[in-house]
Amino acid sequence: MINESLKLLRGLRHDSGLFSAARKNVRTGYDKAWIRDNIYCTLGLEKSDKDTVIKTFHSLLDIFLKHEYKINHAIKHKPKDSYEYIHARYNPVTLQEFHEEWGNKQNDSIGAFLFKIAELIDKSIPVIRNMNDLRIIQKLVFYLESIEYWHDKDNGMWEENEEVHASSVGACLAGLKTISKHVYVPTHLIKNGEKALKRLLPRESESKEIDLALLSLIYPYNIVSKKQALKILENIENKLVREKGVIRYSGDGYYHLNGLEAEWCFGFPWLAIIYRNLGITNKYYYYLQKSFECLTEDYEMPELYFGNTNIYNENTPLGWGQSLLLVALKEN
Repeated sequence: MINESLKLLRGLRHDSGLFSAARKNVRTGYDKAWIRDNIYCTLGLEKSDKDTVIKTFHSLLDIFLKHEYKINHAIKHKPKDSYEYIHARYNPVTLQEFHEEWGNKQNDSIGAFLFKIAELIDKSIPVIRNMNDLRIIQKLVFYLESIEYWHDKDNGMWEENEEVHASSVGACLAGLKTISKHVYVPTHLIKNGEKALKRLLPRESESKEIDLALLSLIYPYNIVSKKQALKILENIENKLVREKGVIRYSGDGYYHLNGLEAEWCFGFPWLAIIYRNLGITNKYYYYLQKSFECLTEDYEMPELYFGNTNIYNENTPLGWGQSLLLVALKEN
């Protein structure tokens, strides 16, 4: 299963080092490369394929360097419109952003990048090539300062309505804390993020009390206390876990069928990883088994199943779902 998952995940990779969100020829738009998806895709490869991880982060750095003019403008003039923000999706071959509106205000993706590249630096994995890379990383810190991430209304992990999301604030806070050993991070950026996250939790946002995105605050970011983590897990298990996956939040309209929310497969390996890290082995094995039950006969992890059915959608395999399965299968 590990070998097949590795093969499937690598099959989404382009020569540039970037991963399509799902199969390269899918017609849903998931042939494109998302910043967040690419970071999560590397999580499952870090143990076995550091060269691929390095190349992916070099390509992500190249995306930011290619659009440095835009980052410079956002630092000098706080963005007002969506197009002024760092975009979420890129052409995996040319590294060019897609201009059309797509919930492009996704602050968590910048936090995720800072968090993971700092972790890789700390592990002596050579992701920094030169001073240009360090310069653009420093500018990403100033970018988060300019947008005032701690109370900035963004589209969140699910690219939907603009509001302040705990998962976005937490990602940025984790990224800034972790990267602060390598570039300059003004103290108030940390303090403001901590205060904002404390105010928001255990809710995800004003409109969403319980949300699958909150799992990111436990893994990979580890930015909440054990007490907060257990409360998030309790809420998600009580309200969002279904037979074939975890719904993102109550009333989710994406791929809904007959009024039932879609069941996202990667929720199961995500829960498995978290319970393993917490040392709660019975729940780790339970959710690992649930992860296996989501897979197709070719070991592909779909994005989701339509509510209360055995029918999965065409975004299969979903890159970061396949990656989380690999993390769940391997020891940290």
